[in-house]
Amino acid sequence: MDKFEPLKIDNQLCFPLYACAKEVIKLYKPLLAPLDLTYTQFITMMVLWEEGEMNVKDLGKKLFLDSGTLTPVLKKLESKGLITRQRSKEDERVLLVTITSEGEALREEALQVPKQMTQCFQLEEEDAKNLCGILHKILQGIANQT
Repeated sequence: MDKFEPLKIDNQLCFPLYACAKEVIKLYKPLLAPLDLTYTQFITMMVLWEEGEMNVKDLGKKLFLDSGTLTPVLKKLESKGLITRQRSKEDERVLLVTITSEGEALREEALQVPKQMTQCFQLEEEDAKNLCGILHKILQGIANQT
């Protein structure tokens, strides 16, 4: 066995994950353009559609985004009227993000995006569910290390 076998790109888990993520986000771009959302704004809205309101720290943790990345995204969503940001009345250190009625209305328009993306992947439904489960397992392992 070649001692440099572990360094071959085809033997790396990180490379196909990186390449897939990059290419998938590229596929989202034309689907999100009519919604006037970037991919990061879209995933932020997806969490807020589920939760309605949450603090910035928990939102960042859920999305694996640091505050330096999340803050400009939230400011942009707020300027579009999709969310509001305000300090918690119980603890002023906590910044709460709340979806607005305009943000909630966008949910209906966004409903077609996952359907369109599924068509791009050309995966059987069971394979897609298995892959999603494996990726969540990887993310959980990473989250446990930090």
